[in-house]
Amino acid sequence: MILKITLLIVFFAVTVGVGIYCRKNSTDVNGFVLGGRSVGPWLTAFAFGTSYFSAVIFVGYAGQFGWNFGVASTWIGLGNAFIGSLMAWVILGRRTRLMTQKLDSRTMPDFFEHRYQSKGLKLFASLVVFVFLIPYTASLFNGLSRLFEMAFPGVDYAVCVVVMAILTGIYVIIGGYVATAVNDFIQGIIMLGGIVAVIAAVLSQNGGLTGSLVALAEKEAVTPSGEVFPGGFASFLGPDPLFLLVVVLLTSLGTWGLPQMVGKFYAIRDEASVRKGTIISTVFAIVVAGGCYFIGGFGRLFISPETVAAEGFDVIIPAMLNGMPDLLIAVVLVLVLSASMSTLSSLVLTSGSTITLDLIVPASKGKMTEKGKMNVMRVMIALFILVSAVIAIVQAKSKVVFIAQLMGVSWGALAGAFLAPFLYGLFHKKVTRTSVYVSFTCGVVISLVQLAKSLTGFSFGVELLDGFLFKTSLHSGVVAMLLGLVLVPLASLLTRKSCPKGVEEMFACYDEKVVSTAKKSLGE
Repeated sequence: MILKITLLIVFFAVTVGVGIYCRKNSTDVNGFVLGGRSVGPWLTAFAFGTSYFSAVIFVGYAGQFGWNFGVASTWIGLGNAFIGSLMAWVILGRRTRLMTQKLDSRTMPDFFEHRYQSKGLKLFASLVVFVFLIPYTASLFNGLSRLFEMAFPGVDYAVCVVVMAILTGIYVIIGGYVATAVNDFIQGIIMLGGIVAVIAAVLSQNGGLTGSLVALAEKEAVTPSGEVFPGGFASFLGPDPLFLLVVVLLTSLGTWGLPQMVGKFYAIRDEASVRKGTIISTVFAIVVAGGCYFIGGFGRLFISPETVAAEGFDVIIPAMLNGMPDLLIAVVLVLVLSASMSTLSSLVLTSGSTITLDLIVPASKGKMTEKGKMNVMRVMIALFILVSAVIAIVQAKSKVVFIAQLMGVSWGALAGAFLAPFLYGLFHKKVTRTSVYVSFTCGVVISLVQLAKSLTGFSFGVELLDGFLFKTSLHSGVVAMLLGLVLVPLASLLTRKSCPKGVEEMFACYDEKVVSTAKKSLGE
């Protein structure tokens, strides 16, 4: 216990100290939200990775999908690395940095307003962020509950939530984006080391990698059609390849439309940093995401199906760690706290800046000073953290079905609404305002239908809808994203009159020639 407490005290002291040290970089809105658009590749890459992978991934998804797919769940981690990280950086990184600087946009709703010349789109996007980002933020705390109870028996889970919320709030409110980026780097190092240690410890329990695979192959797997699949959990694609593909798409492609993820590209320093950050972020994702899902695939060797059925998937990863050395337990606890706090800081900074800059400041009609904007933003960040913590505690203690389901559809709603108009907005000059409204509406409506279906249990009476499109929030989230990618260009062809003006000038930023040093190519 002394070891665990000592590590936590050191960890918390470092994070708060970083926030205080970085306060000099947060004297204005641009510095507070984007770090002055001068953040280097290592900090940006680690900020991207740690915002991506939270306790939800390590405890929840790794346990759940490892249980469902066996070692084939590793494909989810590799999909996160190569689609969610590598391709996101290659396709979105440079263009996002240039276009957002050209449009002087600091948030995703701000981008939609300037790119499509519509205040209505900005308002719509801000409301989507407000409604769906809070429950998504609250879900980060859930992954802590099982590990916290195991590491500190007898201590109320609410204490962990409150401490984590307060300390995250301190360094985000004081230091802004630079503080979160520096802390993300430190927390990312902890995550890398912790994952490697956990993999070694888990595999050592059953005779190494070969012994673990042999033991796992003896577990009986069943395909969706009900057929017995001998060795299915140790197979290449697992017992349910179609569902595996759904999970890969949602957790990988979905990041392209999440405000807290693409916002990292707004702040990166220059084009050389984009290239370096691409490599760093991809390697980070391979180790962290690939490692999480890989060890989750061996969950059936540590816990019985009856226990999982009674207590849920979140019990799997803690069961795998139970009985291991105290030092490893302490490291894992700090690992999960790091994953949660890094993602939490990114989410609340995104939420607070979006509501302040895209809703409150426009409502003031130019009467708010720079200092006033900073103060309001800090208040909104504190409010977001408070509300998220309260929701997490209420959900953990009372198991409110609505909150749990809303958490489940949040990722799909945000990605389904924003992915297509953001992606096409960077590449295609003829995207219209109407098509963006279509994508927003489509993503939100599909998610709300899924929420209603999950809460009420109603049936469409159509196998395609009940058996696949709206089978789970994962399925509906993928449907929303893919449908948006189809509807935006189609709607743009049919509504050419709503195409914004001045698009040629916006896209000129990609070919603009500047005089610069050999080390810089993006310019000011």
